[in-house]
Amino acid sequence: MNYYFTIEKPSIAEFKDRGSKFIAYAYPIKDISEFKSYLNILKKDHAKAVHHCFAYRIGFNDDLYRVNDDGEPSGTAGKQILGQIDSKKLTNVAIIVVRYFGGTLLGVPGLINAYKSASSFVLQTIPIIQKPILISYSLQFDYTLTNPIMQILKQTGCEVNQQELNLFSNIKIDVPKNREDELLFKLTAIHGVDIKKLI
Repeated sequence: MNYYFTIEKPSIAEFKDRGSKFIAYAYPIKDISEFKSYLNILKKDHAKAVHHCFAYRIGFNDDLYRVNDDGEPSGTAGKQILGQIDSKKLTNVAIIVVRYFGGTLLGVPGLINAYKSASSFVLQTIPIIQKPILISYSLQFDYTLTNPIMQILKQTGCEVNQQELNLFSNIKIDVPKNREDELLFKLTAIHGVDIKKLI
């Protein structure tokens, strides 16, 4: 798998049922700390809401995800939200659904439908995009090798994240997974490059 699907930008959608309002926010995220900052903002912006339920999925191994019902009956919220993310085969995505109670209990089937619908609606409002899976490396090399190395990085579609170009240079890069072998083959042909894969 060299590519993954995610959403292009944040979006918002609303679902109403018997007076209760469910506002779904979808975000493209890279890590858990980014998700937490979005959740904290929403909890401040919607301090009077009764629930802030969510689900997210990060990475490419299917094992980094979380669901939270935030006080709703177990399985009625977070699981439904994650189900919508997974139905579109998305990753690096978080959906937070803020609920304002309308005075009428919806029951378990009503809640399942509400969280599922709100999450489905918000994903319908944003373009889904395909992105390359990136592998991170750090490179150390003598300053005199800068030009040939930068040329290789450009040829293999790498993104430079961090660079310290001193007498002894240190840079951090992301390479598309499908170009990784090509990059390593070209870099190892240059004498004096220290290549480390970052986890």
